[in-house]
Amino acid sequence: MARDDVAPHFSHPRYWRVWFAIGLMHVTAWLPWRLKLWIGKAIGLLAWRLVKRRRHITETNLRLCFPELDEAAQRKLVRDTFIANGIGIMETATAWCRDPEHLRHRVTFKGQEHMARLKARGQGALIIGVHFSTLDMGGALHSLYFEADAVYRPHDNPLFERFMTRARKRSFGRLIDRRDLRGAVRSIKAGRAVWYSPDQDFGASASVFAPFFGIEAATVKLTAKIARMTGAPVIPMIFHRNPDDRTYTLEYLPPLADFPSGDEMADATRINAFIEGAIRKHPEQYLWLHRRFKTRPQGEAGLY
Repeated sequence: MARDDVAPHFSHPRYWRVWFAIGLMHVTAWLPWRLKLWIGKAIGLLAWRLVKRRRHITETNLRLCFPELDEAAQRKLVRDTFIANGIGIMETATAWCRDPEHLRHRVTFKGQEHMARLKARGQGALIIGVHFSTLDMGGALHSLYFEADAVYRPHDNPLFERFMTRARKRSFGRLIDRRDLRGAVRSIKAGRAVWYSPDQDFGASASVFAPFFGIEAATVKLTAKIARMTGAPVIPMIFHRNPDDRTYTLEYLPPLADFPSGDEMADATRINAFIEGAIRKHPEQYLWLHRRFKTRPQGEAGLY
């Protein structure tokens, strides 16, 4: 972070821990890959043992979404989820603090023709992503092939927000606040691709309750709304870490046909079905640590 970009008040002691974290991310980004994996796994295992609140949330989510697994298999999946997310911290540091060009040899990109066709026509698109632990690594590797803007949630800490947005702008053109619908629409109408992950709980007012792993989940209506307002194709995208923990696969699927349909419930269900299918391929890499089923239909008891 350049000196002239740092506000004087960020020198206050209350930001010292944030500065330490930023410095640590810069250091770890340059570590050998094997050492980063080891540290990431250690962080994940430590969190699995000590961060009981997040472990409870993860256990609840996986019990709800994978009832077919026996107790031992669910326990293993919880542990593997923390490990994958620990590695994700190392991947995020690498994506934010280093030039993604040095990672080009680690990614296999499938389905490029779907985006290339739109780019050749100068047409914008809405790219549907998923909140995997590899999210920021995916953004960095995606930037090697195609430009995109991204919808995101600003961080509550102003110093970390500045660091995060500066880092992400190395991978994305514009960062669009998730509340800025007009910003997303303007980007797409200008012929740009916008990366959007609609798999988090933003409350009942912004959502319909659509099935997700067989459970009614508050699912944002914004995906269909943006598609309707722009007339842009919606392209699902899958990104995951391969079993070797050293390489990645990024894949565009064909644009969704007849989307939006005009039926909010049907559209939300369709998006959830894509996200569920992507998760089932590598369930441990999903961000199960967040309360995906926080908002419940009226009169239904909380799940956490």
